[in-house]
Amino acid sequence: MTIRKPSLSEVHRTIAVPKIGNFWRKMLAYAGPGYLVSVGYMDPGNWATDLAGGSKFGYALLSVILISNLMAILLQSLCVRLGVATGRDLAQLCRDRFSPRVNFCLWVLCEIAIAACDLAELLGSAIAIQLLFGLPLVWGVCITALDVIVLLMLQHKGFRYVEALVIMLIATIGVCFATEILFAKPDVGGILWGYVPKLEILQNPEMLYIAIGILGATVMPHNLYLHSAIVQTRAWEETPKKKWEAIKFGTIDSTVALSFALFINSAILIVAAATFHFSGYQKVAEIQEAYQLLSPLLGVSAASAIFGLALLASGQSSTLTATLAGQIVMEGFLDLHLPPWLRRLATRLLAVIPALIAIIFFGEHSTSNLIVLSQVTLSLQLPFAVIPLVMFTSDHSLMGEFANPKWLKGLAWLVSAIIIGLNIWLLIQTFLTWIS
Repeated sequence: MTIRKPSLSEVHRTIAVPKIGNFWRKMLAYAGPGYLVSVGYMDPGNWATDLAGGSKFGYALLSVILISNLMAILLQSLCVRLGVATGRDLAQLCRDRFSPRVNFCLWVLCEIAIAACDLAELLGSAIAIQLLFGLPLVWGVCITALDVIVLLMLQHKGFRYVEALVIMLIATIGVCFATEILFAKPDVGGILWGYVPKLEILQNPEMLYIAIGILGATVMPHNLYLHSAIVQTRAWEETPKKKWEAIKFGTIDSTVALSFALFINSAILIVAAATFHFSGYQKVAEIQEAYQLLSPLLGVSAASAIFGLALLASGQSSTLTATLAGQIVMEGFLDLHLPPWLRRLATRLLAVIPALIAIIFFGEHSTSNLIVLSQVTLSLQLPFAVIPLVMFTSDHSLMGEFANPKWLKGLAWLVSAIIIGLNIWLLIQTFLTWIS
C-alpha cells in the first residue's frame, strides 16, 4: 500500500491519549469525534420529516427514530474500527483498493452529496436568521457562509477547539428542545408507547412514506468518511492492545453522542405531536410554519424564538462538519491537498451559489423544495458509502484481527440492505410524486 499524506494532516494524531489512567480519564481524551458526527443526524434536513411525522401521526413514529438511530450507531462504530485498524479513512481506502475510474465516480458522487447536505444546512441557518432577526434569506445565506472563517481560526488553534464549539452548539439545541418539551407538556405514556414498533406503520402508506423519510435521512454519507478520518486525531500507540482500546473508547464516544441525536430528533417529533397534532394542526411540515404556530398554540411568547435558536445552532454545527468532510473527501479520493481555506471556500460556494440562485430567481418559498431535493440527492449517494464501509471492515486481509466477526458482518449487511432498500423506495415515490 502506497504511503500518502493523511487527510486533515494539520490535526492528524495531534491529541494525546493517556497511556495509563482510569476509565474516565481515557474516555475524556477520546471524547469529541462522535459529537462532530452526531450533528449530521440532527441537521435541518431531518427537521421536516420529524415535524411532519409528529404533527400528522402524534407519537407513533418515535419507534422509527429509535430504530434508525440504532442503525446509525452500528455503522458509525464500523467507521471507528476502520480508521483505527488501518490508519486510513474510508476515502483513502477507496482510492487504494478500487480502480481509478471507480474511484473518480465515487469522488464525484460524494462531492455532490456533500454539496447537497451543505445546501440543506446553509438554508436551515439562513431560515433561522430570517425568523429570529427578520433579515431576507439572501442576507442569511451570505452571513452563514462566513462560518468557514470561524472553522479556520479554531482549527489553527487545535482540533479540540472545533470539537468544543460543536459540543456547545449541540448542548444549545438540547437545552432549547428540553425547554420546548416543558412548554408542550406531552403525554409521557403516549411517548413511551410511541417507542414500541407497530405493524400499523407498514399498513398505512402515508405513515410508511414519512417513516421511510426519517430512516432515509438517518445515515449521512459524508459522516462515514468524516468519522473514519477524525477518529485518527487521537495519538494512540500502534499496538494491537492500544488499537482495541481506541476502538472501544471511540465506539463509546459515538454511541453517547448519537444518543443526544436520538433525544433531539425525538424531541422535535414530540413537540410537533403535543403542539400541533392534538390541536388539530396536522399538516405542519415546514420549519417556517412550525415557528409561527409554536408561541400562539403553547401560549408562551418565547417558544418560537427558542425553536429558531435551536435551528440556528443545528445549521451552524452541521455546516462546520460538512466543510470538514469536504476536505477529507478531496484529500482521500484524489490525494490532492489544497490549502484549508481554499478547500473550504470551494465547499461553501458549492452550496451558496444554488441557494442564492433559487432565492433570487424563484423566491424564498423555493427553499423547502431545495431542502427536499438535497435529501433525495443524499439518498442516491448513500449506497456508494455504506457498501465500501462494510466491505472493508469485513476484509481480513485489510483489517487482520480487527475485521468484523461473523455476527457483526451479517448484522452490518442486513442494516445496509434495509437502509439502501428503503432509500430506493423513497426515491421512487418522490419521483412519482414529482411526475404526477
